Amino acid sequence: MRVKNLPWIPFAFFAIVIGLYPLTYYLLNTDHFGLFHQKPIQLVRNFYWHTAFYIHITFGGIALLTGWTQFSQRLRYKYINAHRFVGKIYVIAVMLSSVAALFIAVFAIGGIITTTGFGVLAILWFFTISKAYTSILKGNIIQHENWMVRNYALTFSAVTLRIWMPAFQLIAHWDFITAYHIVSWLCWVPNLIIAEIMMGRNKNVPLKISFLKSRQSSLKNNCDF
Repeated sequence: MRVKNLPWIPFAFFAIVIGLYPLTYYLLNTDHFGLFHQKPIQLVRNFYWHTAFYIHITFGGIALLTGWTQFSQRLRYKYINAHRFVGKIYVIAVMLSSVAALFIAVFAIGGIITTTGFGVLAILWFFTISKAYTSILKGNIIQHENWMVRNYALTFSAVTLRIWMPAFQLIAHWDFITAYHIVSWLCWVPNLIIAEIMMGRNKNVPLKISFLKSRQSSLKNNCDF
């Protein structure tokens, strides 16, 4: 195993574990599980909120499970058709989950601070996946990859949220609302900053020009993502 691949192990591990986490909502008594016990029972049993919530966690989980595999250069270069197929699943999953997330953000615990934090996250999540999709349709692979990095940084907020919340509550002994106010922003803003830093460093890495040119030519002849 190469040393440079080691950081991908915890990255993939958390993506898979949290990606499968929504299954617990289908298997357990949901009225007393997760965030449900923090919300008014009238909201939890509201048809529209309940539907949006399950759309959000289901397709958000699919996005986490499929998205991290898209960052392997070896897989992208060797299995282009598989990359495109998984990419389509990821795009659809993010679009559905982000729209649902914007709806449920309106009812987030903690008022305007958490509503704004999660609402902006949902908007940026939809915007970045839209940019990633339109970029690849135009054959601009570099822009596509950059927008995908930004988008998955936002997708990964599902992981960082579940790291920060117990850290603040169990270690710092903050109450739930105070922690939730901070985490509604902290779960995604640092992710985006790290993504921008990573992309800045990658500008100095030589690109596989011949591969990019051949793939751009293929995309121009076939606008199938």
